[in-house]
Amino acid sequence: VQLVESGGGLVQPGGSLRLSCAASGQDYYAIAWFRQAPGKKREAVSCITVRDESIEYSDSTKGRVTASRDNAKNTAYLDLNSLKPEDTAVYYCAARTYFSLLAGCVAESFDEWGKGTQVTVSS
Repeated sequence: VQLVESGGGLVQPGGSLRLSCAASGQDYYAIAWFRQAPGKKREAVSCITVRDESIEYSDSTKGRVTASRDNAKNTAYLDLNSLKPEDTAVYYCAARTYFSLLAGCVAESFDEWGKGTQVTVSS
């Protein structure tokens, strides 16, 4: 599956952004958003399991982000609200193309990745 992110940019603290991830090619069982700030590990933001459309959010962004998926458009979205400077990072879309009941919302369980989109929160 090919994943292409868009929607990143420069936003002031307190602002909002909507990131999009257009998927093409094979089907996937889960789709997720991760982010990586300079000098830090890649961390999960949200994961959607296609089978039951369940959504997990990380503690660091819970309440400020909303993940969604438009099956007809084969596109996933991440709405970022009340952005803070510490949200500055490259945001990646990832997909899991294999079935697993044990795979969690961690980078190691996703096998296809987009190239990322930069989000910068600064005044």
